[in-house]
This record gives sequence, structure tokens and C-alpha cells, in this order.
Amino acid sequence: MKQILISACIAGEAVRYDGKGFPVKDPLLKKWLKEKIALPFCPEVSGGLATPRPPAEIRGGTGLDVLEGRARIVTIQEEDVTDDYILGADMALSFARKHGILAAILKEKSPSCGSHTIYDGTFTGCPMPGNGVTAALFRLHHIVVFNEGQTTDAARFLAG
Repeated sequence: MKQILISACIAGEAVRYDGKGFPVKDPLLKKWLKEKIALPFCPEVSGGLATPRPPAEIRGGTGLDVLEGRARIVTIQEEDVTDDYILGADMALSFARKHGILAAILKEKSPSCGSHTIYDGTFTGCPMPGNGVTAALFRLHHIVVFNEGQTTDAARFLAG
């Protein structure tokens, strides 16, 4: 059976920075979670960050820039949490490999999981194109990344 990694917050787990999750509304995701096709994972909590925690954004680039040492992840209080995000991404990759996962559905705009969009590092709510750290690491290792609005595309990938 093919499995897919899913951001734990999308699965409804209360792991977001604000201590909340997103209730699962998509019937396909509900089915996958029930059948253990979708395996929830939170890179941020796995990397050692608390819930709740101060908001964090990538400053100076994207997730790939963080992995290559050109950008940092800082909280709104200016605490550098880059190492926690990198550790969480590494743990997510290990989890994916352990389970033979070739695709993931990740939470858009997250500094870990954003697959197409992240925030610009100013804490003003301004989005910009780019990947979070985990999404970037997954792509480097040929794991296909979808966001929560692309479950139909993910279903086609899993069926193929």
C-alpha cells in the first residue's frame, strides 16, 4: 500500500505555532487518515519546538537557502530557530524513508512545510514564492510535495 506523509496540523493535530490544528474537512484526507494511507508528521515539533510557540519566518531567502546556509529562521522575538527547523526536516525525511513515502501533503505558507508560498520574513503577513525547509529537503530527495489544496493531484500521483 502506498502511503503519503501529511503535515500533522492538516490532520487536525494541535501542533501549529498557535497551539491549534486544522480540522480535516477534505473527505479524501479523512479517508486516507482512517485507512493509514496518510501518515501525520510535524517537522517543527519533531525538531524540538514547543506548542504553542512564537511565530517564525525565514529571513533572507527560502527553505533551500536555509539548507544551504544562506538564510535563517527567526521568531517574531528575533530568536534564531534555524537548527530546530533543519533537525525537524531531517527527521521528516527519515520518517518518509522509513515508510517508503514518495509524496507529501504539506501546509502552505509554513517555514517548514510551505510548498509554493512562504512568508517574507517581515512578520507582516506578506507571502512570497518559495518552499519551507522540509518541502525543500523533500524535493532535493525526490519526494513529490503537494499542499493542502492539491489532494486530487496527490490522489492521481498515488494511483499512478
